[in-house]
Amino acid sequence: MNFDALLAGAALLVTLSVVLSKTVDRLGIPVLVVFLAIGMLAGVDGPGGFAFDNAALAKTVGVAALACILFAGGLDTDWASTRTILWEGFSLATVGVLLTAAVMAVGAVWALNFSWSEGFLLGAVVSSTDAAGVFAILRSQRTSLKNRLRPLLEFESGSNDPMAVFLTVLMVSLLQGKGGGWAEWILNFAQQMSIGLVCGVGFAHAALFLLNRLKLDFEGLYPVLNLALVLLSYGLCASLGGNGFLAAYVMGLTMARYPFSHRRTIQRFQDGVAWLMQIAMFLTLGLLVYPSQLIPVAGPGLFLAGFLIFVARPMAVFIALAPSRMSLRERLMVAWVGLRGAAPIVLALFPLLGGVPNAQMLFHLVFFIVLASVLLQGTSIPWMARRLKVDEPLAPKRRYPLEFDPMDGADADLLDFFVPYGEGVAGKTLVALKMPKDSLVVLINRNERFFIPTGDTVLEEGDVLQVLANANNLPAVRKILSGK
Repeated sequence: MNFDALLAGAALLVTLSVVLSKTVDRLGIPVLVVFLAIGMLAGVDGPGGFAFDNAALAKTVGVAALACILFAGGLDTDWASTRTILWEGFSLATVGVLLTAAVMAVGAVWALNFSWSEGFLLGAVVSSTDAAGVFAILRSQRTSLKNRLRPLLEFESGSNDPMAVFLTVLMVSLLQGKGGGWAEWILNFAQQMSIGLVCGVGFAHAALFLLNRLKLDFEGLYPVLNLALVLLSYGLCASLGGNGFLAAYVMGLTMARYPFSHRRTIQRFQDGVAWLMQIAMFLTLGLLVYPSQLIPVAGPGLFLAGFLIFVARPMAVFIALAPSRMSLRERLMVAWVGLRGAAPIVLALFPLLGGVPNAQMLFHLVFFIVLASVLLQGTSIPWMARRLKVDEPLAPKRRYPLEFDPMDGADADLLDFFVPYGEGVAGKTLVALKMPKDSLVVLINRNERFFIPTGDTVLEEGDVLQVLANANNLPAVRKILSGK
């Protein structure tokens, strides 16, 4: 196949993935199933007939994609809500991952006669979760999760991949006969995580400095610069013996806490890159899988998927969250939302490339487990949330005709203010509010209808005001519009 045909085929697969995602989203089916299915149909066992067996290329695509996805997840994280669940999320991302791998090892040894090393490798590979798929499903059903569940699950999914990667690499090394003792493992873990943390924070501040100080002639270069720094943080950290995935996630998490120029442009660009990477990753992994080879592992795969969903994940969650004050219903929801996604399939390529015994079987087992997890847990998450009474209506995301992207040198911002019901500023004209001179109400959203106000405009209860204000006067603006 020549390059032109290959390029056209790849573009066609991406187009089909995007178009079909809209249909399955309405049906409540996880969109990643579509990406995998299209890849499998395009493969050698499907009507596409494209033979692809380059596991090294698939791993390269998967690693780069995961780094970008983790950064985008960190950048979209609301730090204020994350602080309240920090220790619970950290416990799930470390103790929870370790316990999941250990319990899965028991199931693999008992059901498949694996050695303990092979069983723990399988457990390590499937130990990380994918919250992005969970919230995509909830969003399609107009459902959200109450209290601290959403930030907890988001933080867990972003921070548990590094632990899963460490355990997978460790077990691959052991099965290759490279060995090592407990002291060496602990030292290696501390080295990887500390270097990853330092690289993540360091590159975040380097990115903030460059984005706020560098005067580029073209706005489109800012997101390109940021993407290059993300990949550099992963690559340099991994080269230094650190955990590159942790570096990418911490970089996004750190940048989310600070204002920086062209933030909205970069967030949109990173969101698009994350989706493109996710599609490319699943299509590539789908091409790599031979559906005919899934049939022999269907029985063991179904058992292990059930063991993971109903035994390993709940045990890990309840032990990791034992000191937490979370209610039983919340714990049960966290246990059920252990959706597996891209990371386990990518990690299953590590033993395949490392020449580990039974690696081919392990790869197809992991693929089957992920598929079963997505189909069973993914389609039942909204129902389970309602049964446990931890669901709430999805708050509609406000969109406005006007946007403001603060740049270096600008000391103002465009903020939303809600006109409260009852006593307050409702019924008053804008001119009567006596707003500070360097603040301006530029747009009013009244029952999802937008208009530009004048000084004589009378405010009504429920109005949402877009106010362009100097940063120094924000406290005064808040006080005036709250009616206090």
